[in-house]
Amino acid sequence: NITMAAEMSDAHRRFLQVLMSHGIMEGAEARKLHRRCCEISKVYYAQDKLDDFVTTINNQLQPLFMQIRKGMSEVDGRTHYALVNMAETEITKMASDYAENELELFRKTMDLIILSDNGFASSTDILNCANQLKTKKMKKKEAEQVLKIFVDDKWLSERNGEYTLHTRCIMEMEQYILSAYQDVAKKCNICHSLAIQSQACKTCGIEMHLPCVGKYFKAQSKPRCPQCNDVWPYEIP
Repeated sequence: NITMAAEMSDAHRRFLQVLMSHGIMEGAEARKLHRRCCEISKVYYAQDKLDDFVTTINNQLQPLFMQIRKGMSEVDGRTHYALVNMAETEITKMASDYAENELELFRKTMDLIILSDNGFASSTDILNCANQLKTKKMKKKEAEQVLKIFVDDKWLSERNGEYTLHTRCIMEMEQYILSAYQDVAKKCNICHSLAIQSQACKTCGIEMHLPCVGKYFKAQSKPRCPQCNDVWPYEIP
């Protein structure tokens, strides 16, 4: 702890505490928090040095197998910062928070999302799974309640009755998903992060996040696949 105190200022500690309570934060919020922590602790604030500030914290978190990771929202491409657990890279890390059948429902939901074409699973399909759980079957109302908890805890996101993995979940479980679903899970051809909601080339099969597609094809009137040069057949977001 003595080395920790020498390396980390009160500003770093305050930043870490707030991020721990949120789990994940949008880049703009994290930048505001960085400034506020420096001002409250009366330490020098360098506007463009948030990543260096985070690196200082990460150096101290390393022995605890924790890390503040920087990632991107698949929906709008915005940067996020999340505190992730490096010690366990799979769903076991959720085990202390949820019952066995809740974890089984989460696994089945993850299967549906990752094996889908668009990175979403319908509530109907998930609720059908709830009725076939091996650990302990769930009634529809109970399963709906559990899904709501997964959304509140930022493991899932819900949109019009469809569920996908929350940005926090992707950032925390990326390595697990890539190894557990190695035949189907793909990385984005542009940013090289795991792609759940994506467009895939119909010829060569590469995948791209929607925000990455938007950025990459921005100035192109006839978009072509960056890998095989075939026509990109989708609407550009």
